[in-house]
Amino acid sequence: MALDTECIRADFPTLRRHVSDRPLVYLDSAATSLKPLAVLDAERDFYENRNSAVHRGAHTLAAEATELFESARDHIARFIGAEPNEVVWVPGATGALNLLAYSFSNASAGMGGDEAHRFRLGPGDEIVVTEQEHHANLIPWQELAGRTGASLRYIPVDDDGRLQMDEATALIGERVKVLAFTHVSNVLGSVTPVAELVALARAVGALVVLDACQSAPHLPLDVKALDVDFAVLSGHKMLGPLGIGVLYGRADLLNAMPPFLTGGSMITSVTMESAEFLPSPARFEAGTQPVAQAISLAAAAHYLDGLGMARVHERDAELGQMLVRGLTEIPGIRVLGPAAGEDRVGLASFAVDGVHPHDVGQFLDDLGIAVRVGHHCAQPLHRRLGLPASTRASTYVYTTDDEVQAFIDGVSEVRGYFRV
Repeated sequence: MALDTECIRADFPTLRRHVSDRPLVYLDSAATSLKPLAVLDAERDFYENRNSAVHRGAHTLAAEATELFESARDHIARFIGAEPNEVVWVPGATGALNLLAYSFSNASAGMGGDEAHRFRLGPGDEIVVTEQEHHANLIPWQELAGRTGASLRYIPVDDDGRLQMDEATALIGERVKVLAFTHVSNVLGSVTPVAELVALARAVGALVVLDACQSAPHLPLDVKALDVDFAVLSGHKMLGPLGIGVLYGRADLLNAMPPFLTGGSMITSVTMESAEFLPSPARFEAGTQPVAQAISLAAAAHYLDGLGMARVHERDAELGQMLVRGLTEIPGIRVLGPAAGEDRVGLASFAVDGVHPHDVGQFLDDLGIAVRVGHHCAQPLHRRLGLPASTRASTYVYTTDDEVQAFIDGVSEVRGYFRV
């Protein structure tokens, strides 16, 4: 059965808004998704009835909070095909990627003992990313290379934004220690050939880091089946709250990594001279935890499970094709990424000849249509495609066909309005 979009929309109070005296058309879900009542209620219920720090204290509220907190971890683990001790709560995907980079840096400085040897980098070692990465999956690796003396290299894209896999084969050699890439491009909407890249990394013993921020909300995600070593995702892009994300890591790797943040809740014993650390996930969760956010993120995963991620993906792909077909038919529009008929999620970035993306966004906002404008934290990719910025429309489970058509109609009026 197809998703019942109208029924779903009743769960999202933001969609009752009007902007510029018009019903809101929200096409900025790739930046942050709207939140259903189930997620809002889960967070509110915690604060109203069970507010307490977790893993501390023997009183009833503390016990209830801890049970809900760890149950949330169990649910997210099932949602991505992992084990609970392989799920680390982080402030967001950016925090997760920085955690990895700084942990590898600590290992490279000699911390972690013999177990951390495989994370150590130095001159002669290489880190490989792609030219389509979000800055969050680029800058931490730039910094790691700078701290350790390793080299950072990247897999280029062609004029249409496709990864040049022949270049990937040539780049990923014996010196590569880390291969980090996005599952779905936040600019192009394209799905990366994960299996091919993982095979190249496995052949040389490199660690694989997957940015799943744009795939976890839209595709069935199984990190074990994908055979990646680490994966990161953002809660707020998959109907969850702001301020929380997930780092997945193979248990043997997480337990061998030196911690990044240190303090309370992540130790077994402390003297005035030294400390010993708990196994994963606690060793990476120092301090007060985002309990309400974890619980409401689990509510978001439960909501998506109820819809069925296979059906979410089917609907998402359908909306993506509607976006591309409609935009392609408008004169003076350049759509970035896969053409109509090729695999993509419900996301389309585009450029309007003679009109700055910010003007496009303002024009659409006057019609009540919310889109994203700018370089989408992917300046190198835009530079490669010969653009300073683009306009991006992105859909989700609450998007209707009529909303996509209203967007297409609005874009078709842009060049005439600006007399281009």
